[in-house]
Amino acid sequence: MSISMVRRKVIGVVSTLTIGAIALSGCGATNSGSGEGDSSATGSNNVDKKWVECTPGDGSKDTGSMKADADNKITIGAFNGWDESFATAGILKNVLEKDGYTVTIKGFDAGPGYAGLVGGDIDLITDGWLPLTHADYVKRYGDKMENLGCWYDNAKLTIAVNKDSKAKTIGDLKSMGDEYGNTLYGIEAGAGLTKTTKDSAIPKYDLKNLNFKISSTPAMLAQLKKSTDAGQDIAVTLWRPHWAYDAFPVRDLEDPEKAMGEAEVLYSFGRPGFEKDHPKAAQLVRNMVFDDDTLSSLENTMFSSENYGGENQEKAVTEWTSNNKEWVDKLKSGELAGK
Repeated sequence: MSISMVRRKVIGVVSTLTIGAIALSGCGATNSGSGEGDSSATGSNNVDKKWVECTPGDGSKDTGSMKADADNKITIGAFNGWDESFATAGILKNVLEKDGYTVTIKGFDAGPGYAGLVGGDIDLITDGWLPLTHADYVKRYGDKMENLGCWYDNAKLTIAVNKDSKAKTIGDLKSMGDEYGNTLYGIEAGAGLTKTTKDSAIPKYDLKNLNFKISSTPAMLAQLKKSTDAGQDIAVTLWRPHWAYDAFPVRDLEDPEKAMGEAEVLYSFGRPGFEKDHPKAAQLVRNMVFDDDTLSSLENTMFSSENYGGENQEKAVTEWTSNNKEWVDKLKSGELAGK
């Protein structure tokens, strides 16, 4: 994952935590990842809790007996800098093209992406963050988009530690800080994750004993690699979904005070008439379900510097699917639901 990708992703996730405050989400019109506020999440009035109630893969069924779509050309919009956008778009492209489709993936910032979807320039997007991050877009365009279901329900900000360390909750860092060098490694100063950690997690858990080391995402990931390679305890600010959970032996600290915010759910949306024009492809989208391990594995292959680093994404997806044939078979047969 590139520096810009990581920063954009974190700024986007943080909008789940900005109720009643200035919005810090970066998944709006600019999607710049620089930490500026935008219109994508302006407060609690935008939250519709019904979006939390989705079950990933609900409505799944076997596509094996379905007739091929007469219209086999599909354009998928992926949000620039958002790894899961390109990961899910890449998976669908890989599977659909093996079934005779022609699939194009085009990068967009979130605002133009939603506008392009309802305008018919894009057939499908797979990265709708709800109930908060993309609430404004859904309010604006929801009656024109086709809801193709959700596929992931654990998108959130975290504080993570190496798996074999002793701390279980964020609060444990108050009494166990010396085991982690009394340091919490963070990312960019302007990131929403940094603000949430500084303004919410640290005061709520009284972590004044920690040196919150604010630097950059690459620096945090480099320290995470260095410490886990050396078998040393480390605490970092992180978020889900992220390839680090597959690349390194890390786990989240429990957050009983909800200082880092609630998890969001990721949805797929089609343009008006998409399911009528592409019933088989639409069903494949409904069948898509990712758990944390599977998604971080795919993203690790595609975006970590140890693998493809965001380059040659089609080749990366092909490699991943060749190593995960059972998952692909279950995607097509609708057996991922409930996993």
